Amino acid sequence: MYGSPHLVSDVMTQTVVSVGREAPFKDIVAVMGQWRVSALPVVEGEGRVVGVVSEADLLPKEEFRDSDPARFDQLRRLSDLAKAGAVTAGELMTSPAVTVHADATLAQAARVMAQRRIKRLPVVDAHGVLEGLVSRADLLKVFLRPDEEIAEEVRREVVAHLFPASPEPVRVDVTDGMVTLTGRVRDTSLVPVAARLVRAVEGVVDVEWDLRDGPDAGR
Repeated sequence: MYGSPHLVSDVMTQTVVSVGREAPFKDIVAVMGQWRVSALPVVEGEGRVVGVVSEADLLPKEEFRDSDPARFDQLRRLSDLAKAGAVTAGELMTSPAVTVHADATLAQAARVMAQRRIKRLPVVDAHGVLEGLVSRADLLKVFLRPDEEIAEEVRREVVAHLFPASPEPVRVDVTDGMVTLTGRVRDTSLVPVAARLVRAVEGVVDVEWDLRDGPDAGR
């Protein structure tokens, strides 16, 4: 299905602001505010990503600013307490960074985000050098594809291959990303396969079908 933007490189943001290990706390806050981002890759050398610092990493400094947590809370939140005393990106960052390559599929990136419960991924090359950033919002861009563009891909990549000689043409209608297949086909056992392939098309919300045996089925 070559018509879809399957890869991270198709949707990622290429202009990405980052900070070095020695970036001071206040500079990190200022950069986040200036660029309106909630996390920054931390890089060293020629741009190799070594970690990510987020708003969540910065908040403990304010949370524990005027409090003396009980010993139980201290033991339970050792990491947050350490970050409350941190003053540079290298001390604050989460490391190693969870990253993704530009040639990863959108589904792979989405699974990583879901499994690690993170909102964005630095995109790196084979050497770990920063190339871009992909966020949850970027992955959702595929649902902005025009309905007719989705319909054309379904016709070309699914219907034409599975039902090339149907008793009557299989009709493909798409409304707000919902795909409907109607018509008569020679082999209804292929219908679940067609539904699975249609759902794999970027931008499809769901699929419904009314595909029945044709008058010459089984011939």
